Amino acid sequence: MRNRVALFIAFTLGVAILAACQGKRESPSASASCDLGSGKTIKTVYSSPRMKGRKIYGSVVPFGQVWRTGANEATTFVITSPFIVGGKLIPAGNYTIFTIPTAGKWTLIVNKKTGEWGIPYKYESDELARIDMSTTELSSPVENLVISYEKSGTGCTMNINWETTRASVAITEK
Repeated sequence: MRNRVALFIAFTLGVAILAACQGKRESPSASASCDLGSGKTIKTVYSSPRMKGRKIYGSVVPFGQVWRTGANEATTFVITSPFIVGGKLIPAGNYTIFTIPTAGKWTLIVNKKTGEWGIPYKYESDELARIDMSTTELSSPVENLVISYEKSGTGCTMNINWETTRASVAITEK
């Protein structure tokens, strides 16, 4: 009987330790949102990777290739009403976003396919829009990838900050 109890305790402890280890991700989940009132919101959910002393753009994230804009699952982009994103109309809905970073500018991809892991990118037929983003150099490095929104007038600016780069796009009400 003692052996069974000891075996049960060891098994339960092992399962608990395994579950705890699998629950901790190196790139934890994060989110950002912009609330424009009257039920008009923008929300982005992503996994936030760390620099860890690495060269990011042009190395870990190659220039000129589609990037899932985060880690793990593809980054989600949920809007509750139609918005103009960088000059292009995006209807209310759930989307994923990807980017194509280059040294001079970025391209934001809004994709209708949701629920994918993120890479490899094979969803061109589901793209809703490709949108130019502006980039600026940050004065100091940002260790953790951060997607944020700055509210302004009838919209928000989405900022993607990591390493020493900020990529931005204006989002306004239709």
